Amino acid sequence: MKKILTFMFIATISGSLLNASQSLNLESALEILKSQNLEIKSAQLDIESALQDAKAASANHYGKLDFIQDFARSDDAGNVFGFKLSSREANFGDFGAKEFMDNFKVGIEDYTTPPHDLNYPDDRNYFQSKLKYEVPLFTGFKISSYEEIMNSVTKIKKLEKSQIINEKIYETRKSFYDMALLEESISNLNVILSNIETLEAMTYEMIEVGYAKKVDLLEVKAKKGNVERLILQMESNKELLYHYISFLLNQKVSSIQTPSLEIKTPSISNSDIINNNLDIQKANTGLAIKESMIDASKSSYYPIVGAFAEVATADDTFLGEASDHQSYTVGARLTWNIFNGGADSANIEKSRLDFLKTKTEVALANSGIELAAQKIITEIKSLEKDIESLKKELLLAQEIYKNYEARYREKLASMSDVIIKQSEEIQKTLQLQQTINQRNERVFALEKLANGENR
Repeated sequence: MKKILTFMFIATISGSLLNASQSLNLESALEILKSQNLEIKSAQLDIESALQDAKAASANHYGKLDFIQDFARSDDAGNVFGFKLSSREANFGDFGAKEFMDNFKVGIEDYTTPPHDLNYPDDRNYFQSKLKYEVPLFTGFKISSYEEIMNSVTKIKKLEKSQIINEKIYETRKSFYDMALLEESISNLNVILSNIETLEAMTYEMIEVGYAKKVDLLEVKAKKGNVERLILQMESNKELLYHYISFLLNQKVSSIQTPSLEIKTPSISNSDIINNNLDIQKANTGLAIKESMIDASKSSYYPIVGAFAEVATADDTFLGEASDHQSYTVGARLTWNIFNGGADSANIEKSRLDFLKTKTEVALANSGIELAAQKIITEIKSLEKDIESLKKELLLAQEIYKNYEARYREKLASMSDVIIKQSEEIQKTLQLQQTINQRNERVFALEKLANGENR
């Protein structure tokens, strides 16, 4: 049994080490991004908060039920008499009947002297327990309008989360392709560095036989140092890029599988971009909110009708003789504002103008997104032509460098000429890779504009 447990432990540790050593590919990174990125998590909390606001708006349809418990003690004549009436314990003695009858028995008919028992009662406790339910029957469509507004706000929060996901996917993909560019550039520079080392060894040999000078060697060494410096800078940029990818995924990332540098141009029409663009969807949802605000403003023209019902019990002790002292009240109320100085019409007009302004902004957003898409497509086409040209220029630069290297061996060219031609080769190499990366970034931007539908 111990051997089996030990074997399982070793197998588990080995599997963990294997998983830890595996490089992260782009597809897996995007899945991790969606579940772990902190900005995306924050956006989800905003959605949940908006959903609760929508529930709160909808809850107004169902009214409210309150439990009210009052406790009071008073010797105020009005309060004490009211307390007794509320608890169904008032009697004729409270009106001074005893005093009147005592006087009447001795022949005094006194109708004007205030009764002492009524005006100067003893203090009394008062406990009232009440359940009260109030429900709106008609509010001029105000509640339903605000319900629609909150539902639209929730939709906007969802669109904002989609925008954040879209943006973070764009940044993650770009980071992976930036890493591919750095690794490709380092690889090319290492090849060039190897060629320089070969040239350095050849220069040593030519100095020994008197066909080269020490200054030639110094030029080679200087160029070698320059290439090594470029490689070191790119290695540092790789480290920074790993830190940024780790930040995006909210976990440590030390190794990734870089994709191929060249990607296809997506086939996206203007209609696809307009229909899927998140900014336009948000603008249309905002327009719906403004329309609901007009309806909410118009509710001021309508009456408000509500109903209520309550049951209560009262006594000079808490829940004393509750069943005997019960009471109920049911009723309804209509409130209709007839005139308020024209404020309602002004509010409606303001809501209407806000709606028209938002409608104009939506149209402007459509035009702006379409213009941005055409600009990006034009940039992609231009960069593709640049790439074709740079590939030819790089091949030429490589052949020229080889030619000058051979001519240097035959003493037909100086070391300076060779170094210059090699610099041109390095420049064309880096320029080509940067242009490919710029094109990829523009492709990602176009996909982001269309909400990543062609990713």
